[in-house]
Amino acid sequence: MTDAIAGKAAAPAKRRVRRASSDRPWTFYVLAGFFAFYVIALYGPMISIYILSFQDVRGGLVFPMRGFSLHWFNELIMQTRTGDVSGSFRRSIYLAIAVTVITVVFSFMAGMAFRRRFRGDTIVFYLMIGSLVAPGLVLGIGIGLGFDMAGIPTNWFTSALGAQLSWTLPFGILIMFAVMSRLNGDWEEAARDLGASPAQTIRLVILPILAPGLIAVALFGFTLSYDEFARTLQTAGAQNTLPLEIWSMTLNVTSPALYALGTVSTVISFLIIGVSLGSIILLQRRNAARMNISE
Repeated sequence: MTDAIAGKAAAPAKRRVRRASSDRPWTFYVLAGFFAFYVIALYGPMISIYILSFQDVRGGLVFPMRGFSLHWFNELIMQTRTGDVSGSFRRSIYLAIAVTVITVVFSFMAGMAFRRRFRGDTIVFYLMIGSLVAPGLVLGIGIGLGFDMAGIPTNWFTSALGAQLSWTLPFGILIMFAVMSRLNGDWEEAARDLGASPAQTIRLVILPILAPGLIAVALFGFTLSYDEFARTLQTAGAQNTLPLEIWSMTLNVTSPALYALGTVSTVISFLIIGVSLGSIILLQRRNAARMNISE
């Protein structure tokens, strides 16, 4: 008898929960529709480009597709009607690697330096991030004019390197500041108590702890350098990087080879991101295993 009464009392409560979950306000559907429209507007053009890059030789730059092949990817390799894709790609990779290394090293050094206050630290900080305020194209023009006034020819591995560092270093330093704020000084003190030198403390204690943050800085620096256009336009000299080559191809080449180049660039970017995230996961698992062993 008591079970039946309890069941009758619980039934209205279940109906109320079910009704409350199904009766959503109209604003929910409006926001859901707006989000769906945003996703389509954001990723729709990219997906269209990826699909059109697999057209046959008869295909054009618009739908409908005419066949399916890897012809336009072969055009990039053979470079029969396209620009210097392979050369610009190599230059972009070399430049991005150099920018990444310099950004990681200097961001780490700046993070270590700013752990303690010193005279003029506020001025130095604002000078470091001041380039974020200046428009990239204007800054690139200024660097190009500076090299011209000094009689030094602009090149992708000199002036373009400096122009891109003015963009990647501030971001790397800001990320490193956020990572350094979570570094516990007790770990360094424990290492010094055990007889570790300053170099050993950095190599054996600080760097392993900050490794995920350093990988994030490297990934950020590589991505910004690889895709940079405005600051490189006036500083790369006679040889283009990949973004500049893509821009020049839009003026000369009107074929799906341009779409194929975008597809290849996207795949490479995702591979780099995947390797970076995998490295962070491996480092976190290794640190967790070391902590379990020490316990």
